[in-house]
Amino acid sequence: MIKKIIVILVILAGSLFYLCKSSSDSDIIKLQFASWGSKSEVDIIKPLLDKFEANNPDIKIEFMHIPQNYFQKIHLLFASNTAPDVIFINNHYLPLYAGVLEPLEFDNAFYPKALEALSWKNVLYAVPRDISNLVIFYNKDIFDRKNIPYPSADWDLEQFLDITKKLTGDGIYGISFEEDALFYLPYLMSEGGGILSDDLSEIIVDEPASQKGLQFYADLRKKYHVAPLKEEIASATSAQMFLQGKLAMHLSGRWLVPKYREEADFDWDVISFPKGDFGSIVPLDASGWAISKKSKHKKEAKMLIDYLSSKESIAEFTKSGLIVPARIDAARYFLDDKKPNNAKIFFDVIETSKPTPVSVNYREILDDLHVKFEKLFN
Repeated sequence: MIKKIIVILVILAGSLFYLCKSSSDSDIIKLQFASWGSKSEVDIIKPLLDKFEANNPDIKIEFMHIPQNYFQKIHLLFASNTAPDVIFINNHYLPLYAGVLEPLEFDNAFYPKALEALSWKNVLYAVPRDISNLVIFYNKDIFDRKNIPYPSADWDLEQFLDITKKLTGDGIYGISFEEDALFYLPYLMSEGGGILSDDLSEIIVDEPASQKGLQFYADLRKKYHVAPLKEEIASATSAQMFLQGKLAMHLSGRWLVPKYREEADFDWDVISFPKGDFGSIVPLDASGWAISKKSKHKKEAKMLIDYLSSKESIAEFTKSGLIVPARIDAARYFLDDKKPNNAKIFFDVIETSKPTPVSVNYREILDDLHVKFEKLFN
């Protein structure tokens, strides 16, 4: 009899444990979080998510890493009503998704231009992680060999052209040339032009200021041959040509710093883009975290975004050298003793840069311009 009672008690205890466990599991909130990113970026994100889960044991993060065709897949998820709760997004695509994202509050901890870039019709839809702007990377060894003084922050396009001519020769080109709009926009903007008007009402590429900058850019390749022709680039990237010592200067962004730190076997640094008639103006873009309007866990999604956008979390991305932090108080983690020596330029450029005017159909406009400028550039 006693044995039967013991067996019954064991069964009841097991059942009670199972019921408690099932109840506990059902209380856990599963939060989907989607992001792109290289392996090095994912290596930063995952420990941060693990720490968030440890601090919030009732929340489980389902990390959706989408390294390729990111926005195509995000678009399909929204179309099928299976969008993640939290989405990493950039300003180029934000207008497309503003209608399906949750409005957020402005926070003065971030650079105002980063907040502006991730807003649509004066409503903030993503909390910024980073700022993306452009600088000139330059090979100091090539400058030294050719006895050319390093460029200064107040140089203009005329001086820039003169320097590229002196640098070109012996298998070396003075400056990079890429046909993506990102890389010719500084030439247009610095002359007072651009692709879209600030109010997004018209395309301004054919206006005189834009044409002046565009022609200057095309002439670097076709008239002066201080930038490589398309057939001379072949399948190489500008970053590869810079690392090979075939480019003395390379217009690009902070995302290349980790690669150049690791792979460059020469001395290099960065300087601001040269001044045109309207000064030195490069496009400013931003990436950040947004919440799906149909998320069933908006409170928890906001908790995750607050955590990821905190000073401590953004510091982890910043220390890697990968990003220019959008948080003002994370700047000190950026200015380390590693290359480039003139890293402060990335922050100086924020003051003179301009958030890229982006419309809902911006990607279609860029596709049309790519076809239109094929003859001009080649």
